[in-house]
Amino acid sequence: MGCAGSTLKPEDNGKKLKKPKPWKHTQAITPAQLRQMRDEFWDTAPHYGGQKEIWDALRAAADSDLALAQTIVDSAGIIISNSDMTLCYDERGAKYELPKYVLSEPTNLIKDG
Repeated sequence: MGCAGSTLKPEDNGKKLKKPKPWKHTQAITPAQLRQMRDEFWDTAPHYGGQKEIWDALRAAADSDLALAQTIVDSAGIIISNSDMTLCYDERGAKYELPKYVLSEPTNLIKDG
């Protein structure tokens, strides 16, 4: 008994996206500090390997709601290894690791009051 050959559809290239689990930063941070951390990550991430287009797609997905993020990663051919997008691969097998702080806000974010 052999396996019947099946073709992969784009929506089969990984898991469905889910919101990251709640997390806490080592210390309470302000929205401005969070924004700065995110900007620094996205500015330096492409230097660690992978394709700039994939990094750009991941950034767009990270800044979008789940439905749009799913569309972005599917159309870019990004393979989601962890459903919260902390670990992804492109079609060439390059690895992309995203820290939680670019994907969601910490539970101890200081709200401007």
